[in-house]
Amino acid sequence: MARIEADLGGEVDVKALARIAGTSEYHLRRLFSALAGMPLSEYVRRRRLTKAASEVLSGQGSLLDIATRWGYGSNEAFARAFRAMHGVGPQEARASRKALRSQQILTFRLVVEGSTSMEYRIVNKEAFKVVGLGTRVPLVHLGMNPAIVEFVKGVGMPTLERIKGLSDGEPEGMLALTYNQEGVEEGDQLDYFQGVVTSREAPEDLETVEVPEHTWAVFTTQGPYPETIQHMWRDVYAQWFPSNSYQSVEGPSMLRTRIDGDQAEAELWIPVTS
Repeated sequence: MARIEADLGGEVDVKALARIAGTSEYHLRRLFSALAGMPLSEYVRRRRLTKAASEVLSGQGSLLDIATRWGYGSNEAFARAFRAMHGVGPQEARASRKALRSQQILTFRLVVEGSTSMEYRIVNKEAFKVVGLGTRVPLVHLGMNPAIVEFVKGVGMPTLERIKGLSDGEPEGMLALTYNQEGVEEGDQLDYFQGVVTSREAPEDLETVEVPEHTWAVFTTQGPYPETIQHMWRDVYAQWFPSNSYQSVEGPSMLRTRIDGDQAEAELWIPVTS
């Protein structure tokens, strides 16, 4: 965090941060998001606006000088960002001395946990294809995702059963693929694809996702639906990755779920490298 603080006035070098952490830039961003509850870029933005707010309230320097110092090219852009975080514009904040919000410096501490073991296996899998249908949805951390529910409802059971009948590879059965995720905050966008691993050609009304060769970490869990599955995602990034030598890599994550009433059995596939 000291390196981030030192770079706030300019460009934060994420690649350098990844080298310091001994990991890839992609994995650093995913791990930071899981631990901090916000993307690294959002944390940097909030810290800059926290620093800028103290200068606005001090009354020293023009608002344009402050905007420029913290990376904004105009008063208008600075005012929009300032208002989005603090609830008031910089000019009003300076004039009225209203209370502003502060993004504290994050500190990560090692806490001994892990009394509950996680069941996983490592699978090396050649390139394959998934046939089905996809859309773009907002991220929802807890509870049902209305956009996904509406998408699946729109596809309809006859088409879903037809897709399921094409399955002839591992992981078998209907899968939910998520990829091209913009962040981990509520409402961030991600691509969602419902389909099956198959060697068959896709019918004309269906789509194909080509998945390259990967090593996969495969996790299994069971419990109340959907909380157990959402907690599994959280625990994989917040607990499993920091405890193991693997790192996540770019690629689709795959989730297979079997639901029985309010209970679910799930298997989560995440592409990794050692």
